[in-house]
Amino acid sequence: MKKFRFKSVVQLANMKMSVKAAAIVLASSTLISALLGLFRDRLLNSYYLGTYPTGIDAYTAAFTIPDFMFFILTSGALAVSFIPVFNQRLATGNKKSAWELSASLTNLLALLTLTASILIMIFAEPLIRYVVSPGLDESGMILAINMTRVIAINPFLFSIATVLTSIQQAVGRFVFYAFAPAIYNIGIIIGITWFTGGINLFGVQIFEGGIMGVALGVILGAVMQLIVSLIGLFGLGFDYNFKINWKNQGFRTILKLLPARSLDQGIDYVNAIVNTNLSSRMGAGAVRSFNQASSLHQMPVNLIGVAISTAFFPKLTEELGTGDDNEFFNTFRKALRMIIWISLPVAAIAFFTRGYVVSFISNIGNNDSNGTIASVLGTLCIAIFARSIFHIASRGFYAYQDTKTPFRVSIVAIGLTILFSVWFYFMGLGVDGLGMAQSLGAIIEIIILLYILQRRSNNRILNKEFWKATAKIVIATIIAGCAAFSLTKFIPLMATDSSLVITIPKFLLISGTSILVYGAASFFLDLEEVKPIVASVKKILFKNLK
Repeated sequence: MKKFRFKSVVQLANMKMSVKAAAIVLASSTLISALLGLFRDRLLNSYYLGTYPTGIDAYTAAFTIPDFMFFILTSGALAVSFIPVFNQRLATGNKKSAWELSASLTNLLALLTLTASILIMIFAEPLIRYVVSPGLDESGMILAINMTRVIAINPFLFSIATVLTSIQQAVGRFVFYAFAPAIYNIGIIIGITWFTGGINLFGVQIFEGGIMGVALGVILGAVMQLIVSLIGLFGLGFDYNFKINWKNQGFRTILKLLPARSLDQGIDYVNAIVNTNLSSRMGAGAVRSFNQASSLHQMPVNLIGVAISTAFFPKLTEELGTGDDNEFFNTFRKALRMIIWISLPVAAIAFFTRGYVVSFISNIGNNDSNGTIASVLGTLCIAIFARSIFHIASRGFYAYQDTKTPFRVSIVAIGLTILFSVWFYFMGLGVDGLGMAQSLGAIIEIIILLYILQRRSNNRILNKEFWKATAKIVIATIIAGCAAFSLTKFIPLMATDSSLVITIPKFLLISGTSILVYGAASFFLDLEEVKPIVASVKKILFKNLK
C-alpha cells in the first residue's frame, strides 16, 4: 500500500486546468457550496424563523456592515484588478515582481481590513440602530449590535484568503480557490448544531449558547476557509515578504485600478443596506425573508454567471494581451451565449417552481414565511438572468483593465434600484417591491454595459449570428416555461409538503422534464450550445449498444 503524501495530493490538485475543466470544477464546487448553504439555511430557519423571527432578523442584519467593508475593500475588486496585472508579470518572466506585488497587496489589505474590523466593533451600535435596521425592536437591536461585533473580524480573515485564492486563480489553479467557500459554510453549520447548545471546556461552561453560537460558527468558518486558501499555495513558489513595496510598478497599477472597482462593489452593497433598512420596518421575519429569497436567486447566478465568467476571464485577458481582438470577440460572444442559453430557462423554471425551491430551506410549517419568501423569489427571477449576464459583461471591460466604466454604470443602475425600492416601499408593495426593484435595476445595468461594449467594438461583438441565436433561445425558453407551468398543475405543491423526501422528487421531476423539453427545443432550433451535449449522449448510447 502506498503511503499517503499530503504534498503530492496538493500538487495534483494544483495542476493547471483548461477553461473547460476549470468551469466544471468551479460549477461543481459552487453547487456543493450552494447545497451546503441550503442545508445551513434550512437548519437555521428550523431553529429560529418560526420561533424567534426577531433573533434571526438580528443575525441577518449583523452581516451587513462587515460584508459591506469586505466588498468595498477586497472581494471581486481584487480579482479583476489583480489578475490581469499579475499575469502580465508572469507572461514576461518577471516572477520576482509578481510575488512582490502579491505580498504587498496582502499586507496592505490585511492592514486596511483589520482597521475596518476594529472600527466596526467600536461603532456597531450607531450603525445598526440608525443605518442598517432601525425597524428592529429593542431586543433585536441589542442582539444585532452584539453579533455585529463578533462578525466584525470577517473582513480581515476574508481579505487575506481572497488574495491567496486570487493568486491561484491567476495561474489557472482552481481547486482550493473553488472549494474554500464550501468550508466556510461547514463552519456555520457547526455553529448552528453545536455552539448554539453552549460550549464547555474541561467541564467548564465558557459559552451559554443560543443564536449567538451561530455567529461564533461564522468566525470558525472564516478561519477554516483561510487555512484551505493557504494550503492551495503549496507548490506555486509564492515568495512572501512582510512588507509593502510601494516602488513595485505592478502594485502601483493595481492601486490605480482598485478604487473604481472597490467603489463599484461598495455602491452595489449600499443597495443591500437600503433593503435591510426598509425590510426591518416591515415586521418580524421580513429581513430574513428577503435575505433568503435573495440568496436563493443568487445561487444560479453563481453557478452560471460567476462560474463561467471566472473560467473565461484569464483567456479573455490573455487574448487581449496578444493583441488579438477578433479572438477576444469570439471568446466573449461564446461565453455570453453560453450564459444566456443556461440562465434564461433556469430563470423561467425557477419562477414556476419557486414554492418547491423555498421548501428546501424552510420546513417550519409557517405558510406566511414560506409564502413571503416564494413571492419575493418570483420577483427576482428576472434578476437571475440579468445578473448572470452582468458577470461576463463586466469582465469584458476588466479584460481591457477598464474598471471605471462598469463603476459609472453601476452608479446609475444602483441609484435607480434604490429609487425603485423606496418608491415601491411607499406604494405599500412590501417585500415584493424590493425584489421588483432589484430585477428592474439589473436589466437596466446589463443593457447599458452591453450597449457600450458593442459601440466600442464597432458593432463586432454582438453580431447578427448572436442575435439570431438569442431569439432562438427565447423561443426555446418559452416552450420550456410552458412545460414547467403545466407540470406544476399536474404535480402541485401541497400545504403539507414540508419534507424534502416529498418536495425534492416533485421539483426534480418538474425541472428535469422542463430541461429535457428545453434541450429538445434547442436541438430542433439548431442552437450550437446543445450540440456537444447531444454528441455526448449519442456516444454513451452507441457505446452501450456495442
